[in-house]
This record gives sequence, structure tokens and C-alpha cells, in this order.
Amino acid sequence: MRSTSSVRTPARPRRAAARGLAAALALTAVAGCATAVGAEAGPAGPGGRVTVPVKGGTAVIDTASLGVRARPAGGGELELSAPAATDLGRPGPVTALPGGARWTYPDRGLTVTAVSERGRLKVDVAAGRDGSLRWPVSGAGATDLQLPRGEGLNVPVADPFWNAPERGLTDEPIDLGSGALTMPMWGYTYGKHGVGYLVPTDIGTSLRFASDGGRLRGTATHTFDGGAGTRAYTVTFALTDGDPVAPAVDYRDWLAEHGELGSLRDKIRANPATGRLLGAFHAYLWGDARTERGVAALRGLGVGRMWLGYDAGNDPMGAAAVRAARANGYLVGPYDSFANGQDSATADAPNSVWPDRVYPDFCVTDAQGKPETGFGNRGCYLSSQAFERAEPAKHYLADRTRQMVANGADSYFLDVDAAGDLFRDHSPAHPMTMAQDRANRLARMQRLQDGGLVLGSESAGAWSNRVLSFGHGSATPVAGGLWALERDKEVWGGYAPEKAPRTFFKPVDLPADLAREMYDPRYRLPLYETALHGSVVNAERWELSFDKLPAQKTTRAMLAMLYNVPLNYVLDGPTLKQYGPELAALQRYFAPLHERAGTERLTSFKWLSADRTVQRTVFGDGVLTVTANFGDAPARGVPARCVAARLKGDSADRLLCPDKVLVAPAAR
Repeated sequence: MRSTSSVRTPARPRRAAARGLAAALALTAVAGCATAVGAEAGPAGPGGRVTVPVKGGTAVIDTASLGVRARPAGGGELELSAPAATDLGRPGPVTALPGGARWTYPDRGLTVTAVSERGRLKVDVAAGRDGSLRWPVSGAGATDLQLPRGEGLNVPVADPFWNAPERGLTDEPIDLGSGALTMPMWGYTYGKHGVGYLVPTDIGTSLRFASDGGRLRGTATHTFDGGAGTRAYTVTFALTDGDPVAPAVDYRDWLAEHGELGSLRDKIRANPATGRLLGAFHAYLWGDARTERGVAALRGLGVGRMWLGYDAGNDPMGAAAVRAARANGYLVGPYDSFANGQDSATADAPNSVWPDRVYPDFCVTDAQGKPETGFGNRGCYLSSQAFERAEPAKHYLADRTRQMVANGADSYFLDVDAAGDLFRDHSPAHPMTMAQDRANRLARMQRLQDGGLVLGSESAGAWSNRVLSFGHGSATPVAGGLWALERDKEVWGGYAPEKAPRTFFKPVDLPADLAREMYDPRYRLPLYETALHGSVVNAERWELSFDKLPAQKTTRAMLAMLYNVPLNYVLDGPTLKQYGPELAALQRYFAPLHERAGTERLTSFKWLSADRTVQRTVFGDGVLTVTANFGDAPARGVPARCVAARLKGDSADRLLCPDKVLVAPAAR
């Protein structure tokens, strides 16, 4: 939790038939009237085609343009990509390969390999020189766009609201490697079919949407840069059944197939304390709430599980309070950051101060030779490469961690590391690419996890799921207008008083359009949970505590139960007294559901009403089924604005109507 300078604006197993697909491929490379199977074809002039089997049909690539079409087995055709928006020049000859084909674009210095891999079309583009490629170009004829902004959105492509430039979805590129999206994928629905796009080479790739005739279309751009290590570009295409969460199912499968899907069960076996995340709400504590008395108040309310955090200021949680929290079965840990350094004489937070000459010698240097300015335009961002080089001898990070948990804390929240703020460091003393920065962050997060700490980080981008147990932020579909609102301290609140900063405690009414972008359940979609539930426990951002947005409390409580994710609070003495009974009631409802289903995958999401206000999720093989009615009238046996949950073995639904337990906000 950053101080005054802190706010930045920033697998299911495949069937045997699918696994054996590569062995049974029949590749046809067509150039004019010539056909070649498993052999080099002649030059692929205009109209050249490469046909590759995929799960559910075939994919056909036009080698002249990189246009891609799918032919589902049941008939029909849909566009996976329009021709590349980059002039490719004349393609070279097509060479048939086992399971695919290869050809070149000599004018661009590009070599393309297209193969069928585990039922997907996989296209690798290798560049012999620096440049860029605008491809794939997706969305023609689609009805809905699936986008992993935070937890996830399902956007009707022709909706004027989302096509409007005020939404910030059009025209501005979204960097796939920067954390703007929680996963490097997106999808479209075409009636009874759909397409999932996945970019494993997310660093160096961006996605830009445009309103084309009032319909949202997306174009990916990859920058080939030898110095940045991004000369390789990979895109996979999955033909789906049109289920809105199918692109996330495909991504989960891809992670599992490549050994990149973490397991919360495994993390609990390695460190049993991680099991205390199951059923727990999360809260950052201030003032009297971080004392023994505050911890006792939570327990006295009947709150059985909590993750408790505290900021890195001059008044951390004391050892006695930490002992009391652990005795209650709570997890407790500090906020910290390894990413920011400031001059010790003027630093605004203790964890921005480092020994020796870490600041300024470890500052990330940009291409112009200047330090990358740090949080809130203070100090600088610190190079993970500089730390990794120094750590074996100097132990800066290990020493910092020992200091932070000397009070007995058993958890740790490491800001920024998993959020995707990656840097290319041009410093001659510690040069690094963004890929190396990511690898360094993964390595140091793994060390914290291996050291017995229950580790969380900001946003928890999907690439970090193996080294984290929880994340704060990926549940929030942040819209651009939020950053502008947070910068308005008159509306949002500033950083005083010290023990209860108004930026965290002052209730705020979101503008109607911003509230619609972020919390209208008709647009929300559990993409992140579909891919990563059972790997990482996901919660909303800390500055958006559950009580910060009074008008959205009912919807946020219902979404949390529907997605089986915890609520995130900010508490001091007065708010604990005021909202404690509410927190306790909601946590008691949530706890048995999450204790049983928190380690399961999300296996189904469905809209049960035409207006998409009645929704259902299923976890595991029916371990938990949750039906949420966001509408104003009873539906599917569920009262309006209520949630009905049923655990396997239950004889009746467990009903939660948040309006009956929510407390009116107090002015701060």
C-alpha cells in the first residue's frame, strides 16, 4: 500500500483424439492449381493457401496476406484474422512440414511457421531484422468481445457505449506485457462459434481496438527488436463453441500443457499456512485496528479467517498484535516493495530507503540515459537485475525481508512485482531486457514463497501464478477514468490523517459511466477465475476497499460470491466498529463456500436470462454451484439482488441478500 507518492496511473486434459491430432494431420498447401502434401510447394502467389486441421474444424491461411479463416466441422466459415495491416510483400515458397507449413516474406525479413498444436492453430513469426507486424486483425462479424481487463469483460461489439472514445477502449494501444490486461489473450463470439487468441510472446506485443462502422475490431502489433529480445512472435488461435469463457478455458489448458499453471493445493502442501487463505476476507489495517484490541474485536465478531495487512509506514503492526492475529487463525503480513528507491533524507516511506548506494546506483536507466522516475514522480524505479547481481554478496532483499517479518508476520505483500511494470534497463552497470526483468521478479518472488511466507502481489498477472498465493487487483476491471478520479484529492481524498488516510476511507460515488464500465454485471465475465481459480486467490485493489464505493457494495458482494473470491477491506478503529458486523456476516457466508471450492477450477459460467442479469457459476465437478440474480425481480428461484449457493451434499440453497446486512457509510 503506497504512501503519498504511491498512486500510479498506470487444464482440462485434452481428449486422446486431440492429443494424437498431430500424428494424423493431412496438410494441403495450394499455390494456384498445384497441391503438395508433406513437400515443398511452388511459390505461393496471390491466392496461395495453407490448410491446417484444428479442434472443431480447419484453419485456412492465405500466404499472400496472412488472412486466416476457419471452417467449422458443422459447416460455415468465419474470419480468424483479416489480412495483415502491414504490407508483407510477395511470399516465398511454401514448405510442407510435419503438422504444418513454413514460408517467408523476404521483403520484411520474416519467416512464418503455421502448425496444428494440441488442436490450435499456432503461428510463429521469426524476424531477421528489426521491424513490426500488425496482425492478427480480428473481430469481423463477431457479436461479442471477451477481454481480460481485470477479472474480465464481455463487450457487445456494436454497443455504442463501448464504441465511444470516452471508454478508452478504442484507439489507445493496450500493451500485453505491461499488466494492462491480466492475461495475454482475448476472444470473440460468432453466434454458435468463437475464437480465442493467445500471445505467449506478450512482451513487445500490443492490442489496439478501433470502432469500425460502430463495431469493435482488434489489431495486434508486435515489435521485432533484437536489443529487446523480441524477434520472435507467436499467436495461437482456438476455435471454440462460442461459450464466452472458452478463450480463458483455452488459456488455462495452454498453461497446464506448458507447465505454467500453479496449484493452490500444491502451495498448501508446501506451506500449510497458505490454507488459511481459504475462507478468508482481506483487510489492510490502520490505527487501532492493527492493535491487539483490534484483532480481538474481529474475533469477537465471529470472523474465523482473515488476511491482515499493514502499510510500510513508521507504525507497523507490533509483535503482540501479530501473535494475536496468528492465534486467531489469521494470516498477517506487511506491504513492501522492492521497486522504488529514494534519497534517505527526503524519502516519504521507510521501504523506499535502502542501504549503501542502492539508490541511486540501482536506478533503471532509460534509452536517453536518465533514471526511470519512481512512484508518484519520486525517486526512481530500481533494477531487478542490479538486485539479482548484488544479492549473493549483499543480501539486500533477504535482509529487507527479515526486517519486515521480525514481528512474526507469516505473509508478505510485494507491490508491483507481479503487476507487469517491466523495464528495459539501458544502464551499462546492469543492462536487462523486459523478459529478464520478469524472470528476475519471478525468481525473487519464488524465494519469498520458498522461505515460508504466504506471498501476494499487486494484480497478479497470469505469468506470476506459480509463485504467488494471492493477488490484490486482478479482480478489478480498472477503467481509465478511475485514475483521473483518484488524482482528484478533493473528491477521492488525500493522505491525511496519517492513521486513517481519506484516500482509503472516504466514501466516493463513482460517475455513472465509470460505474457501468467497471461494475455493470451484464458486462462482467469471470475470465481470470476460469483460467486461474484454484491457483491464485484473487481480490480487488486495496484503494478500492469494499466500503469505498457505497453504491456498488451489493453488486460487488454478489460478484465476489458468484466468482468465489474474497472481499478486500480497509479498516481502522471506527470503521471496524461500524462495518465489523457486516464484514462478519458476509465472511461467515463466504467461508464454507471458499473452503470447499477455493482450490477447485471454475468449470462453468452461464447467463440464465436474456438480459444477462441472472448468472451461474460451477466449481469443480459440482462442488459448488452459485446463482446470482442481479435483476429487480425474482428469477430462477432466487430473490432480486440475492445470491443462492449450493455445496455438493447440501439439501437446500444457502441464500445471501447483501442489502439485508450492508451498513450505510459514514462520512469521513
